[in-house]
Amino acid sequence: MDCTGCMPRRSWELPFLAEAEEVVALRRTLRLHLELWGLQGLSEAAELCVTELVANVIKHVGPGTPTTLAVRMNGTRLRIEVHDPDPRALPNLADADSDAETGRGMALIDAISDRWGVDLTAGRKATWCELLTSVRTTVGHTTGPRVVRAADVLGLYTSESIPPPGSSRLRASAAEEAAIGVITDLLHWLWVHGRDPEEVLDRAQVHFEAEVEAR
Repeated sequence: MDCTGCMPRRSWELPFLAEAEEVVALRRTLRLHLELWGLQGLSEAAELCVTELVANVIKHVGPGTPTTLAVRMNGTRLRIEVHDPDPRALPNLADADSDAETGRGMALIDAISDRWGVDLTAGRKATWCELLTSVRTTVGHTTGPRVVRAADVLGLYTSESIPPPGSSRLRASAAEEAAIGVITDLLHWLWVHGRDPEEVLDRAQVHFEAEVEAR
């Protein structure tokens, strides 16, 4: 498999208060991460899972509950977890018909996910679901010509090639340090040519975010 410019799909967590108005921001954050991971095709299902998992916390634990959204890859599956501090309020698969206005949350998750469950620890629980993906390896994805060009530049800054799937964290860390070196050198170049490095970084960030949202 040609994986020039591959990137790891790193797990991430986002603390929030379980309120209905928080759901829009959670869905948007999840959508952006999935686009960066090359999994935008799962956005609709994943966002629905987040909506229902958060609604479950609001309904059965209570509004304003300190909660955490955690997203990671479990092998080649996308795993979405919502953590809350009440291990007693367990979700259940309600026997609700298609016209019911309530009680369908876990039934929807059961229908669209590959599997779901609840992990209990002392004073805490994680309700999770997993979605099947089309990826063939547990790490890495190619995100287009910009990433390929970046990989070529990074190759000039390190004696190692950019890590392919299955590479160690050490090699990935070396690539990250090379990227920092590239950015630092470019900032020096801008400075000696009378440009404002901070302004250029801000503009680059705007371009990056616009391109990600446009995918």
